[in-house]
Amino acid sequence: MTTQSNPDASAPEKTTGDKERVLIFDTTLRDGEQCPGASMNFEEKLEVAELLDDMGVDIIEAGFPIASQGDFESVQEIARRSKNAVIAGLSRASFNDIDRCAEAVKLARRPRIHTFISTSPIHMKHKLQKEPEAVLEAIIASVARARSHVEDVEWSAEDGTRTEFDFLCRCVEEAIKAGATTINIPDTVGYSTPDEYKDLFIRVREAVPNSDKAVFSVHCHDDLGMAEANSLAGLKGGARQVECAINGIGERAGNAALEEIVMAIHTRNDVFPYLTNIDTTMLTRASRLVSAVTSFPIQYNKAIVGRNAFAHESGIHQDGMLKHTQTYEIMTPESVGVKETSLVMGKHSGRHAFVEKLKELGYELGDNAMQDAFKRFKDLADRKKHVYDEDIEALVDEGIGAAHDRFKVAALTVIAGTGGPQKATLTLEIDGEPHTREATGNGPVDAIFNAIQALVPHKAKLALYQVHAVTEGTDAQAEVTVRLEHDGREYSGRGADPDTLTASARAYVHGLSKLLAKRDRLHAQVG
Repeated sequence: MTTQSNPDASAPEKTTGDKERVLIFDTTLRDGEQCPGASMNFEEKLEVAELLDDMGVDIIEAGFPIASQGDFESVQEIARRSKNAVIAGLSRASFNDIDRCAEAVKLARRPRIHTFISTSPIHMKHKLQKEPEAVLEAIIASVARARSHVEDVEWSAEDGTRTEFDFLCRCVEEAIKAGATTINIPDTVGYSTPDEYKDLFIRVREAVPNSDKAVFSVHCHDDLGMAEANSLAGLKGGARQVECAINGIGERAGNAALEEIVMAIHTRNDVFPYLTNIDTTMLTRASRLVSAVTSFPIQYNKAIVGRNAFAHESGIHQDGMLKHTQTYEIMTPESVGVKETSLVMGKHSGRHAFVEKLKELGYELGDNAMQDAFKRFKDLADRKKHVYDEDIEALVDEGIGAAHDRFKVAALTVIAGTGGPQKATLTLEIDGEPHTREATGNGPVDAIFNAIQALVPHKAKLALYQVHAVTEGTDAQAEVTVRLEHDGREYSGRGADPDTLTASARAYVHGLSKLLAKRDRLHAQVG
């Protein structure tokens, strides 16, 4: 754990020696949730926020309160439940946005309003259709309005890295004069390079006379694959807050990944002499939770938290690891919440062994969730000769993702073959009550999805259907991901089972539950 206590997360803390605190600003619930198909429901957002707070995130950007009533309510509840972190809401440079944001975060122990406006020539001309002086006036007015509500105000220059330097400096100076305590210069479209980004912070901080009155922040997107490198370069240029997201999720190619930023500082402290407040042993757990609730799988070779991050198959590598772990590992698995050794799980394993295995894999479940996961594990162990860690992760992640679903697959029978047509008989539990329908289709999956359509009428279109094996072997679990499209929005669902058709049904039902829950919330707001 790279930790240094700081009662005031609005400003980095000076520490002994040459090391200073870097504030970790997590935007998983705001920028991360904006990426197509990654929307989370109310309960999922609260679960992620609680974990972020527990692991030592300094600032949690909980959402965009003006965007919808649902977003407002989730930000408000996260603010109410917050224990340590600053809770920030995002707002545009309008009084309505700012006032709505202030209302959402006011119950937080430490509230923040994060307001932004575009400053680059291309954004001002085509997006805002405003002249630079009008943008400058909007900055002053919006920051002052935000400061009238809270003491902690962050201002961002959207598309800051493509903004004319002199104008950027004027904007930063006026934002600080108006009351901004944090200044964010984001690389909004992932255009910058590390040397450019570092130099930008050095030059702005030198040119702006009141720059010492605010904390400078980096926010980098990964369009050219340099989000983490740019973020760390910004720290070298004097920034002391990093805006990032679990698993790097976010708009387009995503944000800088929180776990990669934190472990770069932790592992290469000789190059990045800073401290964070993050409990690094919780990184894997956070990564898996976010993957489960968004139905976005973690890339196998993903740095820090990927399945293969601490795996060694090559004979040469294995030989080196047996002689000394540091021959091929620059950090320990334990430091990010992964156990190097693992229990061999099978049908004779008991509940205690299963609970210990989940802890080893980074999961802590409540009693009901644990009972459900253990039952599904025993069912799986009866059907598979070998149950691997990845199998357990898949069944637990599926349970987390489907925990709040109105619809659950209770039974499925499929008749398939070359004769056709294929037929599916499906029983769904809808709000706890079983309902059964039979349907035919052009293939078994089509028949299953037609049966779901008959049980739960909807107008969603299937935008993605994807299957991959969780482990090796003919008895491997299939993990199915579907993406449903409705009214311009996408909803992802995921299901896992040794039977690919059962996994397909579960994935479709999971995505449909998300879609209909969103529709019901919108209807409730209109009503």
